[in-house]
Amino acid sequence: MNKKTLYILIFTTTLLSVFTHFFIESEVMQFITACLSLLTWATLLGKATESVALYAGERLGGFLNATFGNAAELIISIFLLKEGLFDMVKASITGSIIGNLLLVLGLSLFFGGLKFKVQKFNSMLAGHNVSLMMLAVIALFVPAVFLQNMTTDTVNTVSIVIASVLLIGYFLWLYFSMVTHKKELGDSIDGIPNFDEKEKDAHLEWSKRTSILLLVISTVFVAIQSEWLVHNIESVAEALGWSELFVGAFLIAIIGNAAEHSAAIFLAMKNRIGAAVEIAVGSSLQIALFVAPALVFISLFLGKPMDIIFTTYEIVAIAVAAFIASSISRDGSTNWYEGILLLIVYVILGTVFFVV
Repeated sequence: MNKKTLYILIFTTTLLSVFTHFFIESEVMQFITACLSLLTWATLLGKATESVALYAGERLGGFLNATFGNAAELIISIFLLKEGLFDMVKASITGSIIGNLLLVLGLSLFFGGLKFKVQKFNSMLAGHNVSLMMLAVIALFVPAVFLQNMTTDTVNTVSIVIASVLLIGYFLWLYFSMVTHKKELGDSIDGIPNFDEKEKDAHLEWSKRTSILLLVISTVFVAIQSEWLVHNIESVAEALGWSELFVGAFLIAIIGNAAEHSAAIFLAMKNRIGAAVEIAVGSSLQIALFVAPALVFISLFLGKPMDIIFTTYEIVAIAVAAFIASSISRDGSTNWYEGILLLIVYVILGTVFFVV
């Protein structure tokens, strides 16, 4: 999609969303137009972050892309917390993790593999990602098993402790990967050499200042559209007969991850598979190890404490996604068929989530 078309879509969908929000009483129409506007702004967010990634390099660029891509997810979750919709928050966290590991990574490997027979990235980084995925599964599995019959105060206290150590572990991972072991996990052994300055200039769409400005603007509008979307989500789910689990795990997650979808796929098709994997897998890890724990603390400030106990369905889905993604990515090389395998698992989970 060229920039002119994207700008037209952003202007049109935003204008339509504003009109329906203030002048149309149909909550379904308000929800649909907010979704469309959110998707276009998230796409701009993804393209702007891709531009920043070219200035910052694969590792830092991928981290920034995952972070800004998760901004929509975090903002939506905060508004859900304010409404007391804890089950939908946890479902959206689950959906974001499996969506990135299966849908985003799957589409990236598939479209990148169609253009390049084998794509390689840092196998050492892949190994660490596998370990962090297992940590995320353990962090969700243990409290769900051990805290079933505990009092609310005990559950909330343990949730705070677990959230604290996960946040510490996440920030130490950032320090490890970007400071002490930057060379081992960095751009130079990411499968292909970095762009030289001439190649980089050919791929840049905006200046660094413009890219950062667009990141800020698109994040603000993502926040506005997220609030409008959440305002109508319960009524829409009830009208369509969809469960909170399915709405949170798939509908909200797909909309919230639109930035990662576009950016990771575009990078994979340019043979920047290292950055694509960093976005998809790094985003899942960021959701599990940073966003979910952060939401526990944010809920305390909102006066509505949320625990870290997920349902059996959610834990199984995350464990399955982590297992298949780990088995595919641990060797540091990918192809289009491995992308198909991830997408098949995503369809299986989506089907059972819809009927439960």
